[in-house]
Amino acid sequence: MKLLLVEDELRMADALKELLSQEGYDTDCFYRGDEGLAAILSGQYDCVILDVMLPGLSGLEVASQSRKAGIHTPILMLTAKSELDDKVAGLDAGADDYLTKPFQPRELMARVRALCRRGLPSADDRLCAGDLALDTRSLTLYCVASGQSVHLSEKECRVLEYLLANQKRVLSKEQLAVKIWGYDNEAEYNKVEVYISFVRKKLMFVGSRVEIKAVRGAGYELRWESA
Repeated sequence: MKLLLVEDELRMADALKELLSQEGYDTDCFYRGDEGLAAILSGQYDCVILDVMLPGLSGLEVASQSRKAGIHTPILMLTAKSELDDKVAGLDAGADDYLTKPFQPRELMARVRALCRRGLPSADDRLCAGDLALDTRSLTLYCVASGQSVHLSEKECRVLEYLLANQKRVLSKEQLAVKIWGYDNEAEYNKVEVYISFVRKKLMFVGSRVEIKAVRGAGYELRWESA
C-alpha cells in the first residue's frame, strides 16, 4: 500500500512516517498543502493522511479540490480541533474520516487500515470496464463478451489495475512508473512502454473492445466503444 502524508509539523511528520513504515506502508511525505494537492492529483496513492492546518493550502482546501478533480482516494484528516463544526467541515470538504490530535498510534493505524480496505476493489476483488473484468486476487483477465480469460503477470496486473482504477483519466508514464516501480526504482520509462505492450496483447488475446490508447505527449488512457 502506498500512502501520502501531508503534515507541516516536522517532528510529527517524521514520527508518523516512521510508524507507517514499521507497519509496512510505503509513505511519501509533504509539508505544504499545495504540494500535497499536486501529489494527490497524481493518483498514485491508496490513502491520504491530511492535516488541516497547512501552509500554501489548508487541508480543507486540499480535500475539496481533490474531490472536484475526480480523485476518490480515501482521506483521513488530522486536526488539533475537536469541535463538531470542525469535524463536519472536514467531512463536507471530502474527508472520509477525522482524527483529533493528540491520538494513539493504534487508533491511527486502525483507521488507516479501514480506509485502505475501503479503497480496494469490490468484495470479489474485481475491477471492470466495458466488456472487461480483472480479478486482482487471481491475476486473471476476463472478457465478458468473448468468454475468454488469460493469466497476467504481477506487473501486468498492476498496470491494468491502475488504469482501471483511473478510468477516463490520462495517466502519464511517470505516474505509471512511480505507482508500479516506486520513486527509488531506477527503471526507465521504456519499462512502462514494454508492460503497456504486454497488456495490450493480453487484451487482444481475450478479444476485448477495451483498448489502451496513447495520448500524444500526455500518457495512456483506457477507451472502449459500447456494444
